[in-house]
Amino acid sequence: MSSPTDPHADQPITFAGPPLSESGRAVVMIHGRNASPRNILDLMPRLNRSGFSYVAPAAANNTWYPFSFLEPVAKNEPHLTSAIKHLAHVLGIVTTAGVPPQRVVLLGFSQGACLAAEFAYRHADRFGGIVLFSGGLIGPPGTPWLSTRSFQRTPVFLGCSDVDAHVPERRVTETADVFSRMDADVMKRIYPGMGHLVCDDEIVAAQSLMDRVV
Repeated sequence: MSSPTDPHADQPITFAGPPLSESGRAVVMIHGRNASPRNILDLMPRLNRSGFSYVAPAAANNTWYPFSFLEPVAKNEPHLTSAIKHLAHVLGIVTTAGVPPQRVVLLGFSQGACLAAEFAYRHADRFGGIVLFSGGLIGPPGTPWLSTRSFQRTPVFLGCSDVDAHVPERRVTETADVFSRMDADVMKRIYPGMGHLVCDDEIVAAQSLMDRVV
């Protein structure tokens, strides 16, 4: 049950595509600030990959944490811890249905991409893939990311504009570097003048990553 200290508890989870027990592969799709599962699931037709189950958790009041991901972590508590806990719950549902982490793709946009990055960092494993559209690790400038855990060559894609009003290019690069040190197979693309959106080239990169999940 949700509470002031765990605001995302018991938030709904939307499922699309074939059942997890049939597909054996899943994409956990994490929406952005002031958005909903419906918004992130709008990417399904663009991804055009029918062999996956799509799982989209909802944030309380449509927002995972109240302030910028570049603020001190404590400023976004307890919402951030609750969001991480909720994603762990979602992964538990997926794995209990018979889909192991190496067949799960974590995909997020904007605030959802930041949450996906932070969750993956804290729970590093051999995932099927990680797709970060306009996002990066959470924390203020100068944060030391010193995990010794390994992604075991998990493919990771990071895409962002060089003029994104919410996500500085430097943080995308820092995230790519951290994940590379943690043994991820990282692809980073910075798009000149793109703005805060998901472009077709990013979709192609995500499709390529998804096609590696067997």
